[in-house]
Amino acid sequence: MTVSSLGRLVRRLRLARALTIEQLAEASGVSVRAIGDMERGRSTKPRHGTVAALMQGLRLGEAEAEELFLAARADRSDKAADVPAPTAHFAPLPRGIRDFVGREDELRVLGNLIEEGTRSGAGRAGAAPPLPPVAVVSGVPGSGKTTLALRLAEERRSDFPDGAFFIDLRGLEDRPPTPDETVVRLLNAWGVDDAQVGRLTSEERLALYQSTAAGLRAVLVLDNAGHEAQVRALLPAEGRMLVVVTSRRPLAGLSGVHRLALGTLARSESTALLRAVVADGRVDADPDAAARVAVLCGHLPLALRVAANWAATRSGWTLGRLADRLADEDRRMDALSAGDLGVASAFHLSYSRLAPETARVFRLLSLIPGGDFGIPYAAVLAETSAVEAENRLEELLEAGLLMTSVGDRYRFHDLLRLYGRARSRDTDDEATSVAAAARLRGWLLDTVAAAAQVATGGVEAPERGDSTASPEHFRTREQALEWLRAESDNWLSALRREAEQQNPGRVVVIAFAVEAVCNSWISWGNWSEVFALGARSAEATGDLDAQAGCLSMLAWVHWQCHRRHEEALEAATSALAIASACGSLGRQAEAYMYLGWLRDVVNDVVSAVEDIAQAMDLFLRAGDTRRYLQAANMNITVLRKAGRGQEAIETHHAVMGSLAQLPGGVHDPRYAVTVRISRYHVAFVYLNEGRWEEAAEVLAGLEQSYADSGFHLATTKIYLYRGHCLAHLGLAAEAEGDYRAVLGLGDSAPVDLREEARAGLAGLSAGALPSRTAFE
Repeated sequence: MTVSSLGRLVRRLRLARALTIEQLAEASGVSVRAIGDMERGRSTKPRHGTVAALMQGLRLGEAEAEELFLAARADRSDKAADVPAPTAHFAPLPRGIRDFVGREDELRVLGNLIEEGTRSGAGRAGAAPPLPPVAVVSGVPGSGKTTLALRLAEERRSDFPDGAFFIDLRGLEDRPPTPDETVVRLLNAWGVDDAQVGRLTSEERLALYQSTAAGLRAVLVLDNAGHEAQVRALLPAEGRMLVVVTSRRPLAGLSGVHRLALGTLARSESTALLRAVVADGRVDADPDAAARVAVLCGHLPLALRVAANWAATRSGWTLGRLADRLADEDRRMDALSAGDLGVASAFHLSYSRLAPETARVFRLLSLIPGGDFGIPYAAVLAETSAVEAENRLEELLEAGLLMTSVGDRYRFHDLLRLYGRARSRDTDDEATSVAAAARLRGWLLDTVAAAAQVATGGVEAPERGDSTASPEHFRTREQALEWLRAESDNWLSALRREAEQQNPGRVVVIAFAVEAVCNSWISWGNWSEVFALGARSAEATGDLDAQAGCLSMLAWVHWQCHRRHEEALEAATSALAIASACGSLGRQAEAYMYLGWLRDVVNDVVSAVEDIAQAMDLFLRAGDTRRYLQAANMNITVLRKAGRGQEAIETHHAVMGSLAQLPGGVHDPRYAVTVRISRYHVAFVYLNEGRWEEAAEVLAGLEQSYADSGFHLATTKIYLYRGHCLAHLGLAAEAEGDYRAVLGLGDSAPVDLREEARAGLAGLSAGALPSRTAFE
């Protein structure tokens, strides 16, 4: 029983019932990731409960259930330990190559580097800390740089208790990720709160990245770097993290790194690779033919693996026949040479033996813009079912023309993507490719709109049959947000292309669809591009109202996500001018609200009060109660800062009065946030005026709402300041309860506020009142 026997059996049983992985997950209760990992051989030693759930979900008869049970038991006895799940959600380690051979000297060099880092970490007291180890692995395309890095991370997992992380820098693309975008992704992977990351400047994020990296014993693989600038800022300055950078270039501009140049495989290693993949004695039966195959593949691991996978699926072929076919292939793909090593003949041999529909899917997949993709992409491009698409993808995987990615996803090697595009140009008419690309864009953008609707609390429309052109469907907010994040490279590329194709109306629709998603994903570095595209597209259609709306969102993004105050102010000012020109009261109010917010953040409170008052008036005239209340809450804050406490109190009463007139009143859950914010901020007016009874009244019961939303600082202040109020009112027992509640929050409460609570308790014992004179 081989490691993958259980996975193959699960997949065969699933496909026999025409189930997708998602459908089996729903029927069995086993997660999509667990089933995908099992089918790919990543998950071994399945628990009895998991196997039983799969039996039930697959509705197995007695014979098939027995077969699955025996396969699972064999896998449990064959393996000594589970293959761990990915360490992090946003930068997990892809699956490596199980039949890895060769590169022993290179692995030894990298292993020595790990040992040096370990010894350096326990260096002499008082000595300057050494730099963490960094290895740059360079070599020609297809030489196995990524595979070597993954092998190292897998073999030495015990040296990295904090995990292994992988980032594809996509260095050959037109728009590779910037260092700041990579920093954000890694901070998210390391568990730093997204909202916290989003509020920091690029410099602050980099500082946080360095301090976090310094405390991790982990390995970080920065794959496919195009140039030094992509990685320089990502190299840790302290600590024991090992960084492995792979690149086609040696990155000579980086200092203090260890360089390892990968050449082609030695003859013996090439033979070993062929033997490991073919694995049926044919390599040893004809060593001369095996040597010819290795030479014709240029001893290049990628070409050898593609050719070997092809031979492994054709047990009737001798290695000599394979060598003859490699020698006879045409040279139409010489552009895919790596140095002087032609690899196209190996690719073409496997490609030419694909079933026509599988070959068509291969060509279509090369149109996908992002780094990796899932089954639905193939289904949309080929206009087929998800089950049929998965069959084609697995055939390509078995032929060595695709690689696996994290979870139930696939990816191309750069050379194979280029090969697929070349085959598409040679085989398919332009109209077919254009139509397929447009179909994929349409599906991606429709799914963005559907995901955004669910992610922001909307209810998605019922599923429309089994059409592959229908967007994905999401059951939960978390599932929708996960899709938007995972597919962001692909759907942003689709949005850009839609703008280039002069379809501005579609771009505007998507910009407004994702408007409310920003709050849930502040750290994504591309929101400004989304809303800039939206504004330009709205201008192209002559829709001034939409243009003003996109510019207002751009103002929000410039400051909230990037801390670019001047750009934000310029965008909001432009939004106001355009909204005024078209007479849109709602857009004018929105622009004034953002202008007031932007002036408040730089303490220009006088101007902020005027702008927000304008916004409140315009929202009322436009009949927009929800945003009138939002602006009113902002006004309470700026009036308090401006020393106009009575006006802030009057605004609070106006908010409560407006809510009381609505059908649900002040207890309508749709306005719970409005009530919470208004009460919280007016409390500070009462506190600073020494109006203890009124302050205690508006703070009463407010702590739970803030605690449920994860606002620990506000929760702490509510308990502490209400305790001060109660102490001043002579309610010592109640005050003591609030002070102890602060201490009960533990580390989630700031240290200085916990100390103030302890002082409050001491004051109660001594009969002294709290001494705080200013509340912020």
